[in-house]
Formats: sequence, C-alpha cells, structure tokens
Amino acid sequence: EQLPTMEGVLGQGSTASIALFEIKMTTGYCIECDFEENHLCGFVNRWNPNVNWFVGGGNIRKSPSILPQDHTFKSELGHYMYVDSVYVKHFQEVAQLISPMTTAPMSGCLSFYYQLQQGNDNSFSLYTRDAAGLYEEIWKMDQPGNAAWNLAEVEFSAPYPMEVIFEVAFNGPKGGYVALDDISFSPVHCQNQTELPFSAMEASCNFEKDLCNFYQDKEGPGWTRVKVKPNMYRAGDHTSGIGYYLLANTKFTSQPGYIGRLYGPSLPGNLQYCLRFYYAIYGFLKMSDTLAVYIFEENHVVQEKIWSVLESPRGVWMQAEITFKKPMPTKVVFMSLCKSFWDCGLVALDDITIELGSCSSAERLPPAPGECTFEQDECAFTQERRNRSSWHRRRGETPTSYTGPKGDHTTGVGYYMYIEASHMVYGQKAQLLSWPLRGVTGKQCLTFFYHMYGAGTGLLSVYLKRDGESEESLLWRRRGEQSISWLRALIEYSCERQHQVIFEAIRGLSIRSDIAIDDVKFQAGPCAEMEDLTQQSSGYSEDLNEIEF
Repeated sequence: EQLPTMEGVLGQGSTASIALFEIKMTTGYCIECDFEENHLCGFVNRWNPNVNWFVGGGNIRKSPSILPQDHTFKSELGHYMYVDSVYVKHFQEVAQLISPMTTAPMSGCLSFYYQLQQGNDNSFSLYTRDAAGLYEEIWKMDQPGNAAWNLAEVEFSAPYPMEVIFEVAFNGPKGGYVALDDISFSPVHCQNQTELPFSAMEASCNFEKDLCNFYQDKEGPGWTRVKVKPNMYRAGDHTSGIGYYLLANTKFTSQPGYIGRLYGPSLPGNLQYCLRFYYAIYGFLKMSDTLAVYIFEENHVVQEKIWSVLESPRGVWMQAEITFKKPMPTKVVFMSLCKSFWDCGLVALDDITIELGSCSSAERLPPAPGECTFEQDECAFTQERRNRSSWHRRRGETPTSYTGPKGDHTTGVGYYMYIEASHMVYGQKAQLLSWPLRGVTGKQCLTFFYHMYGAGTGLLSVYLKRDGESEESLLWRRRGEQSISWLRALIEYSCERQHQVIFEAIRGLSIRSDIAIDDVKFQAGPCAEMEDLTQQSSGYSEDLNEIEF
C-alpha cells in the first residue's frame, strides 16, 4: 500500500509560507455515492442540450412532485440524481452519468437504488468503459419494478481502470423520469454467486519449477525446458540468469521441419489481456516467423496470428507485448518452426506473463517508488562526480568487444548503467548512490541484475551507508568474470534509520572489464524468492546475501 506524500517547497523571500488545514482520507471505492455532498463523488453528467442528469431533492431545487423523498435519508432533505423527459426533442437521445475512473483492480457486487415511472417509454442501462473507450453493457432494467425505490445488484469486475456509466434513453412520447441513489460496492459476490474471479496469474510462467499451466501437443520435438551453462552461443535464462527456460528443438543441433506448439491455459472471453514474454533467437539465417503467437478460439477451433518476430538482435532476451480481446474463450499458442535443413536455429522463451488490461495503460502509470529500469533516466540515483570514469547510461552493446552486455535486461532494447573500462585505469572506482531510503523495522529486500563478462573484469560491490555514519558497510560483492548472462542478485538487510545504498564498480586488469547493472528494486519486507531458493537443492545457489546490522 502506497500512502500519498505531500511535499511543500517554499518560494523565495521571507514572507513565503505554506499551510495545510485538513486532510480527510476515507476508505471506500470511487464509484460509490449517495449524492449528498455537492462534489457528487466525482460523478459527472455528459452534457446534452436536451436530456441530462440533475440533482433532485433537498431544498435547493424544486424536485419533481412525483419524487418526494430520496433513498438515503428517506426525507425531502436528501438528494438523488434524476433524468426527466420533459425537454426531450428527439427520441433515442441519451443521458449519461459517468463515474470517476477506478484506480485499483476491484471485483464484487455493485448495487444501487432506482425509481421510474411505470409503463413509460424509457430504457435504463449500466455500462463500463475502459481507458481505450470500449463499452460493455453489464445491466439493463427488464421490468420497471414498483413505484418505490428498487434495489439493483450487478456482478462487477474492473481488473483495470474503468468508468461506470448510468445511461437513460427515451424511446417514445411517454418518457417520464428515472431516478438513481445510493450507489455502493462490496468486494464480495452478489447474493449467492460464489464462483471465483479469474486470476490472470494462472496464465503466467517463469518455467523455474515446471511448465505451470502450459502444455504442448504431442506432434514433433516441440519445446524443452532446459538449464544451460551460458556461453557465446546461448545466454542463461531471463528470470535469474541461472534458471530454466524453454528452447524449441533442443537437441542443440538443427532438426529440419520441426514445429513446436506451446498452449497456454483457457482465458475467459470478453476481457482485455496484456501478454508479455521474453524471447531470444540464435542461428537462423532468415528470422521472420521463426517464433509466432496465435490466438486459438476454442469454440471455433480458429487460429489467428497476433504477433511474429520480424528482425531482432541475435542472442539477446527481447521483450514482446501484445494486447488482445476476444468475445469467446481463447488460448494463447506459441509456435516455433524450422522450414529447411539449411536454415535452423534455436528459439528461447521465458517469463510469460498475462495481465488484465491493455499493455499501454501500464506505460502511463509511473513506476513504483523504489524501482529503476533506467529506461527514462537515472531515476534518483546520483554520483559525486561525473566524468569519463563514472557510471554511464547506455543502450545496446558496449564499445569494447568480448565484454559487457549485448542489450539491457528490461526489454533487450532499453537502457542500463555501466562502467566503460577503456576510459579507466586499473583499480579506479565509480560509485552510484541511491536516493535516501527510509529505515524500517524488520527486513528489507534489494534485487537487481548485474552483468560481469570479460576476461579482465574487476569488482562489483554494494554498500550500505547509514545516515550520520561515515563508515559504509559491505552488503554484497562479486569479483572477476561471472557470466555472459544478466544475473540476478537478492540482498536482504535490516536498517532502522535513513540510509543510502551504493553500487561501486572497480575496473579490472584489462579493458575487457565492463560492469553493468539494471532493474534495481527496493522493497520493504523479506525477499519472497529467498525462501524458495534456499529450499531448492538443484545444484546452484543464486546470488543472495543476508546481512544484519
């Protein structure tokens, strides 16, 4: 849970001041409203010259005599919203009352009270609309009910940002009115609906333990789950650098004519999905279509290609993102094929994730505090001095051959921080300081990826600098060449006062000693993956340090 932070910056001059009088934070959901406050909880009427939602009740406005009391207070002092057909010029005109956009995933029961005139020519519906403007009707009034307030309960799911829209359309000369009050939401299912909402996590996999809920058809050699010692021709996996990933046609030799099909679990229809995965391709002469993603519509047994690789740097883990939405239940299918004996290679696949919502909506959200991928800038990292021997932000390969990464860890074509050994002398150091971090009671977790490849690689250390102390404490260290892959480091530490973390790289014996870091993440609480790793007895230990102060 992130609490909002307020920051005051005083202007110039001795008379500058900032005052804050009252802060009110209420628990609840931004689609709830009883219309008693004049801000209407952020609901807005979409203006139409002839038909609109108005505030009814109270002493402010003469409310229609047929609607004497609101539902909240059951008195004439309370307020509600209403639409009246008295000014309608054309039939089929609609009035829309639009809620604020939801900000957090929610699923449960949306309820509200409505009242309308019997036997009149109007229709009353409830829609959702996502950030891309897609509407979906989730409720429509079937029978008018009685003349008093009627309760409506609607199963509501907003896994990604959505607005709720109350819409009234008039279809004939006897329009009458529709009134609305007391919109509320409960994160439990309406009445007796108990089926669990779909969890997109079930359709994700990093292949560390098994294939999760993915499976393949029986024809052909297909995909194999492998763990390899990284070398010039094969990188390690994307998750940690030393784990498992999938390879198509993995006899490590060419096998012409193979087709590997990997099926994901069934995804419910009519939801928007964001599919992300990492792939790396080696050895093909012509790369196009060596890896493709299809959508398999179960009801129609139809496959539609939604993505395929065109050109891509060889041997680099690249991220792909695809947004899709289908009315029917679907499966995602990853297909790799080798067309001829002369043009076969290896296709690697790792870290498949499916999230609800569109991929682009995630880009609009700012990164979580405490995270840095170096895609936009250096975040809040600082350096005491900046020159040729400092840390540099870069994308692509480093200039010296046989050292440094081929691409960043985040997307394959993004940015990372590194030291350029050819600008430094042996033993020279570069320090990158984190922003000031709060102390917390209990453990904290720092994860990052590092790249130490090159015959002369020096030293990468992580230090803790506590506020008010001149001495730095060593948290983690690696010396010399480690791997041609990006490797993940996990550091668990405790510090109850404000502190900074310092990444220090020391140049090694030769110019082949570039050192890089990427995807730094600070989190309160112990490292979740640490327990898994210490229980694994698969013959390797991931880079993890646990240090108490």
